[in-house]
Amino acid sequence: MISTTLNPTSMKTIRPGLRPLALAVAAGLLLAGCASAPPRAEAPALELPAARWSDAAAVPAASAAALPAWRDLVRDARLREVIALALEHNRDLRVALLGIEQARATYQVQDAARRPTLNATGSSSASFTPAEASSAGRDTLNRSYSVGVGISAWELDLFGRVASMRDSALQSWLNTEAVQRATRLTLIGDVATAWLTLGADRRQLALARRTLASQQDTLRLTERRQALGAASGLTLAQTRTTVETARGQVAVLESQVQRDRNALELLVGRAVPEVLLPTDADTDEAAALVGLPDALASTVLLRRPDVIAAEHLLQASRADLEAARAARFPRISLTASAGTASRQLGDLFAGGAWSFVPSVSWPILDGGTIEAGVARAEATRDIRRATYDKAVQTAFREVADALSVRAALAERLDAQRALVQAWSRSLTLAEARFRAGADSWLTVLDAQRSLYAAQQALITLELTEQSNRITLYKVLGGGGDADR
Repeated sequence: MISTTLNPTSMKTIRPGLRPLALAVAAGLLLAGCASAPPRAEAPALELPAARWSDAAAVPAASAAALPAWRDLVRDARLREVIALALEHNRDLRVALLGIEQARATYQVQDAARRPTLNATGSSSASFTPAEASSAGRDTLNRSYSVGVGISAWELDLFGRVASMRDSALQSWLNTEAVQRATRLTLIGDVATAWLTLGADRRQLALARRTLASQQDTLRLTERRQALGAASGLTLAQTRTTVETARGQVAVLESQVQRDRNALELLVGRAVPEVLLPTDADTDEAAALVGLPDALASTVLLRRPDVIAAEHLLQASRADLEAARAARFPRISLTASAGTASRQLGDLFAGGAWSFVPSVSWPILDGGTIEAGVARAEATRDIRRATYDKAVQTAFREVADALSVRAALAERLDAQRALVQAWSRSLTLAEARFRAGADSWLTVLDAQRSLYAAQQALITLELTEQSNRITLYKVLGGGGDADR
């Protein structure tokens, strides 16, 4: 390492002596510029199945840029506003942003080590010696003044050690930026899912309340019919069981809706105004998300923030390995200084002195410390390579899972809507046959329960379809607005 020290009190002679120091500094800069930097790490090669998710007759495969920005993905203005609030107030995202600032500062510190540090010093001193202690037999007052300038803590990076450490810090910084983008994308998806879940549960609660009100009306009617002898005690008891069941479901859903709102506000980081929340009157079309491209190239996964973050960690480990290997070679350090010293302040700049002392340090016996460091760096590189490969494989699995769910959702929704209509028709016919005396009340109760269950399943399936779009958007790495 290059270090410079300054001892101005020993400098005595003339200003032309500054020229050799300038030549020495220039020579050091030239050597540093010619130093061999470590080879730049290339992105790891992967075998990606081409057009793995593309339909045979679909549109051309899309790139990541073809995915819509999150503001374009969300149709509902209320949901867009809630997501914007979360991006501003969420604590996890704030921590991720501060992590970027920390990594940037670390990189700047490491980058500064490649450049010389120039220090200026100045001092003055005075000492008094009484006549009793003076060899001259009289009181003596001594004064001295000095100023100087020197280069300190500068290593001539002939073997790329400092450059490799700088590259490692750079990759760590880029990793934190990718992690922040991944955190942001996850937050957008989680907020959208929580908002849609709250809306679905509010619709479930409204359905349960309507069912309870209908069952209570039926109970009152059955009680009057039983009083007139037109309905049996069994029919009345069966009707009461449906009322109590509906009351219990209403209570459960009221608690669930409150928990949904608490979860949403935790993600947002603050209270969400009621005007921005979904209502029980919303339909799935009102809060629908736009569709994603039908054809997707597998290479879009390489732009997922978590995959990019893993790649930067791998590149950082490669730079650490180069730095560990460079520790086997000599380190060249310099000590350079220049300045003036004088007994009189007025004569301080009358002369000058300089010093230039290069030195070499080369480890010979270190007990295997350097080789152990290299072995550790190699193991770290291999671990991060395996981690990167797993990140890509996980991305493939997540996309494949989301697409497998998506493939059957449209047909399932059509079938469930048809089932709701069929049970609604069955209930109407069962009630008519009961009033005509052709069927028992048990048939009506069965139709009511089946219709209620089919309506609940439809709301759940509509939420599943919306959540699947969010999941697919997340696992594909989001659109082109990762930083906005």
